[in-house]
Amino acid sequence: MPRIIDKDTWPRREIYDFFAPMSDPFYDLTFPVEVTRLRAVCKERGLSFYMAMTFAVTKAMEGVDAFLYKDRGGVIIRHESLVPSFTDLTPGSELFRIVTLEAGDDMADFCRRAKARSAAQREFITQGEWDEDRLVYFSCLPWFPVSAFKNERDADPSDSVPRATWGRWREEGGRTLLDLSLELNHRLLDGVHVGKFYERLNGLIAVL
Repeated sequence: MPRIIDKDTWPRREIYDFFAPMSDPFYDLTFPVEVTRLRAVCKERGLSFYMAMTFAVTKAMEGVDAFLYKDRGGVIIRHESLVPSFTDLTPGSELFRIVTLEAGDDMADFCRRAKARSAAQREFITQGEWDEDRLVYFSCLPWFPVSAFKNERDADPSDSVPRATWGRWREEGGRTLLDLSLELNHRLLDGVHVGKFYERLNGLIAVL
C-alpha cells in the first residue's frame, strides 16, 4: 500500500511548492549508457535485450528513493516498488500493444514472463489493478538512433509516471552505447536523482 507523506515535515516541500504552480513542470534529458555487458548476457542466455533493459531501468529507478514518490493532485505518496509498462509490436504487423507486468527480482524470469504475456495478450493495453503512478512507461525505436524524445501526455501537472525511451544502439571502440531518454516531473525529481539513477543503472548492468 502507498504511504502518505506529511508535507509539513517533507524535506522537499519548498522545492515542490516552487514547481507546483507550473502548468508544465516536466523536463526531458538524454544520455549514453554502456550496454556492452547487458547485450552479451542477453545473447548468451537467449533473452530479449529490450525486455532486459526494461527490467534494469525499472530496478535502477526503484533503487533511488525519489523515484518512488508520487504526486496525487497535491497529496504526496510513496510506493515500495514500480511496475514496467512497455510498448511491443505485434509480430508481422505495424500495430503495437502496451504490456504491463510486475518486474520481480530476477531479470531472466522477467524476460520470460514479459515475452509470454506479450505473446498471449490480445487487448491493446494489459488489464490490471496497478496504481497508475506505480508505472514506468517504456518505448523502444530500434530502427534508428534516438538523441531526444518527447511523449504524448494529458495536461496533468501532477503526472508522476517516468517515461523511458531509447533507439538503436551504436558501436564505439568495442563498446556498445545506447542513448537513454527520460521524461520526469520536476516537482519530484531533480538532476541529482537522475545522477543516482545513472550510477545505479551502470552498477546493475555490471553485475547482471
